[in-house]
Amino acid sequence: MNANDALPDLDFPGHDKLVAAIDAAVVAGDEHAVTAALRSTLCCMIRDRDVQLPSCVHDPIEDHYARREIYRSPNHGYSVVAMTWGPGQGTPVHDHCGLWCVEGVWDGELEITQFELLERDGDRFRFRAAGGMHAGPGSAGSLIPPHEYHTIRNASDNSVAVSLHIYKAPMEACSMFVPNEGEWFARVAKELKTDEAA
Repeated sequence: MNANDALPDLDFPGHDKLVAAIDAAVVAGDEHAVTAALRSTLCCMIRDRDVQLPSCVHDPIEDHYARREIYRSPNHGYSVVAMTWGPGQGTPVHDHCGLWCVEGVWDGELEITQFELLERDGDRFRFRAAGGMHAGPGSAGSLIPPHEYHTIRNASDNSVAVSLHIYKAPMEACSMFVPNEGEWFARVAKELKTDEAA
């Protein structure tokens, strides 16, 4: 990105309040302190009626879940991405390429399953589901590498879900894990694109 490119920064009600709260949390200390502070902050912001995400984040995209970057901090480098999950949309098992992340459900309900890495053989990984949860509005969780393998899915047949993700830095790629045999998965590098936010 050259100096003339503007960082993503959408205007929405409560923008400054949300950014100030995240800014305060990301200087809380080490990654465990930061993610704990961000989880608390995100839960509060989701319930704060002053903060309303841009209307575009409530519009699903038919053939994939939407990733819209709504803010990137010029001072701290973190990225805020709103994800829109149409009915039945979800992710394969994936990682966050070494970035910590805090994820909160803004609207609807998401099914989140954590995976434990049991062993690795080159680009083959053996995983086992290590617990799942249904997360509703106002709930937030965090991922700190190496505990970052998970899936997210909107299990609803008719409702849209929206989640807000705060990443240590812009997440432009990740590893996806494709079922291979039994508990074994094949790793596939995936470039992550962002959808237009307006």
